Amino acid sequence: MDKKIIEELKEKLEKEKLITEKALEKFAQRDEKVKGDWDTRFPRFDGGESGDAALEKAADEVEEYSTLLPLEYNLETQLKDINSALEKIKKGTYGKCEKCDKEIDEERLKIHPTAKFCMTCEKK
Repeated sequence: MDKKIIEELKEKLEKEKLITEKALEKFAQRDEKVKGDWDTRFPRFDGGESGDAALEKAADEVEEYSTLLPLEYNLETQLKDINSALEKIKKGTYGKCEKCDKEIDEERLKIHPTAKFCMTCEKK
């Protein structure tokens, strides 16, 4: 694969990495114990209510938290794929199918720079 194209894709991946990390930072924090893991912060709405209002607010906190968990997982997975692609660029193995070891089409990589498989293997 052309080095110029690889450099362009590397820049695109690095931008995507920054965007993904910024999105995660809005509601999660890095887990210092587990590399690549993020932990969703439990939302704490300002208190001051009592009785039914306090229960409703607590229910809202739980609902927001449960909504953020799958988003965290999806963004973590996306970040893992980006980091994997950047690591392959460093090693010189970027753009090769993980199943058949053939070159992944450049157009596919331009659209989906984290692609791990060629279209033939992807369809299987």
